[in-house]
Amino acid sequence: MKNTGDHTTFNVDSIRKDFPILNREVNGKPLIYFDNAATSQTPQQVIDVIVDYYSNYNANIHRGVHTLSQEATDLYEDARLKIQRHINAKHSYETILTSGTTHGINLVANGFTTLLKKGDEVIVSALEHHSNIVPWQMLCERTGATLKVIPMNAKGELILNDYDALLSENTKLVFVNHISNALGTINPIAQMIEKAHQVGAAVLIDGAQSCPHIKPDVQALDVDFYVASAHKMCGPTGVGLLYGKEAWLEKLPPYQGGGEMIDQVTFEETTYAGLPHKFEAGTPNICGGIAFGAAVDYMNAIGFDAISAYEHELLDYATEQLTHIEGLKIYGTAEEKTSVISFNIDGIHPYDIGTILDKLGIAVRTGHHCAQPIMDFFKIPGTVRASFAFYNTKAEIDTLVEGVKKAKMMLS
Repeated sequence: MKNTGDHTTFNVDSIRKDFPILNREVNGKPLIYFDNAATSQTPQQVIDVIVDYYSNYNANIHRGVHTLSQEATDLYEDARLKIQRHINAKHSYETILTSGTTHGINLVANGFTTLLKKGDEVIVSALEHHSNIVPWQMLCERTGATLKVIPMNAKGELILNDYDALLSENTKLVFVNHISNALGTINPIAQMIEKAHQVGAAVLIDGAQSCPHIKPDVQALDVDFYVASAHKMCGPTGVGLLYGKEAWLEKLPPYQGGGEMIDQVTFEETTYAGLPHKFEAGTPNICGGIAFGAAVDYMNAIGFDAISAYEHELLDYATEQLTHIEGLKIYGTAEEKTSVISFNIDGIHPYDIGTILDKLGIAVRTGHHCAQPIMDFFKIPGTVRASFAFYNTKAEIDTLVEGVKKAKMMLS
């Protein structure tokens, strides 16, 4: 980013130099990476932090008196503070470092096993990823609670009047993604959280798809739980965050037993450590946590307002260009959406399109995107999904459009 008088310009060419993988070729063609909703690419600044950790600081944390252990502990806990500030959590111990979004969701679902009973109700939305459906089904099976679903409309938006009708004094939990991974729909979570709280329900927001595009403010949202993954926001795989309000985290029992999460252990009784260690059993992904903090720093240095504005520009451009292709249908046309386009071409299986695009060096995702209920709603087997990040360009989108046209010609 650079200032030019009264406004700020987005220098995508400069940003792209930070990502070494963008220099490689696939099938003899320059790589065009449009699978960012599955995982984002990693800048050199974060790669350097990973190499530096294993070169200079590799040691177990929280337990050692020796210098390496203390240095690694300081780096890891500093990363926790970076993540706390990024999401605006009130306390650092409300930020639990997990293996990813799915881990965080399962941790909460497991904890609520002790808090729910038959007759209680759990609400999810029709837009959810499987990882925000299956754990709640399992929770309801264990407790006798009932799972209810907020329906969606043909644009890929949740029907909020039906959500209002589902809420009752029996509602104990509401789970919804901030952004749909399959359609790009941005859900009105602030409004949904407020309404859930009016009936005394707790709310978990799946932020896996939103954190790469939107900087969350968990205190302003007044959300009870928020989960996300580092690998979707320029960080490494195998690490993520679970934010929980202190009062809720104190109510939930530990998810796993082992080292680090204990206070005192005898064969007669064990007492548990305080937050956040109560939920961080075993040796964590130390390097991953430190690199997560570096990724947060990297994205904040660019600025989330700038990232969001540029990605929306890419979304508008790609939508306009793709709609000129005869027979192409876009799924997910919500008024509020992020830089994801799911589409099909009449009479052609999405897998076949994705295979041809790969031969042209273009990485897209095909299939149901771990969101089978959405595909069932549209009565389709899956879609081709192109998902854009702030290091993508309009020139790459032009190549995608030509690639889709070529695939259509070859497969029709």
